[in-house]
Amino acid sequence: MVRSFLDLDVYQNLYKAMVTILTKVVPKLPKEEKFDLGDQMRRACKAPPALIAEGYAQKHHKKEWIKYLNDSIGECNEMIVHLSCAKDVYPNYVDKNLCEELTKVYDIGGKQLYRLAESWRVVL
Repeated sequence: MVRSFLDLDVYQNLYKAMVTILTKVVPKLPKEEKFDLGDQMRRACKAPPALIAEGYAQKHHKKEWIKYLNDSIGECNEMIVHLSCAKDVYPNYVDKNLCEELTKVYDIGGKQLYRLAESWRVVL
């Protein structure tokens, strides 16, 4: 039973991914990337959980809720690009396997968000 956005598996998984990126990926980037790729990753990893939380308040307004879900999908896609860049450009700094695991989390998260949006279109 979903009583709040906190109960959504997709929220929980993306929140955990955010914490991992903020604690285990971004700090490992080289100095020259702290304010470029690092900053983009910090913002993009925070966006999906925040958009889900904010959008959930609009769940009775189908159009608005779906827009938040679609924006979350876009942020998941952005994180896939940033993680790919980090592992391919800075393999001596970041854990390649961790970046690949996180990429899977964001890929699955995007699919879950898409299915959630599709199911909401039918329900309301």
